[in-house]
Amino acid sequence: MFTRIARLLTCIAIALPAVFVWAEAPASQSASQVIYLVRHGEKQRGPDTGSNPNLSEQGQARARQLAWMLEEVGIDAIYSTAYIRTKETARPLAELRNLSIQTYDPRKLKELAEQLSGAGDRILVVGHSNTTPQLVALLGGQKGKAIRESDEYDRLYIVIRDRDQVTTLLQRYGADSTAKPATVNTKTP
Repeated sequence: MFTRIARLLTCIAIALPAVFVWAEAPASQSASQVIYLVRHGEKQRGPDTGSNPNLSEQGQARARQLAWMLEEVGIDAIYSTAYIRTKETARPLAELRNLSIQTYDPRKLKELAEQLSGAGDRILVVGHSNTTPQLVALLGGQKGKAIRESDEYDRLYIVIRDRDQVTTLLQRYGADSTAKPATVNTKTP
């Protein structure tokens, strides 16, 4: 756990200053576009949640963390699929930035990638475990290994498109989504 935290802090210390320089440069001075892509936060599970569940408490906390992280980078457009969990992940930042959430069809990622080219300088896209890496690749970035559908919610892609060059940063945010609660041995001697 300590090594994961130390590694995360090191990555953030190295990557974020560069991202904030790109994020804070006025559009007139920079031809770059920064697109932040995440999978929705943790969803409610159980027999009564149906096929379109809300975020769990952990997912709501993760959405607030994402909003806190991206509040100052100048997001000017937010995209989400029409599912409840993706819209709830995008909502805290949309409210902070006073932006509407634009919905997209996750079956039409190529069209979305083309649309994002002219959508703004700083964009957040909230998707799913199977669509987010695909969209990163369509934007010219490196998608990395597949997102674990069962328990990986903390991946944050930062795709920086600057003229003909694309840089992909992969970060983690919020609580470690794969951490298992500690078990307590209640057996008495």
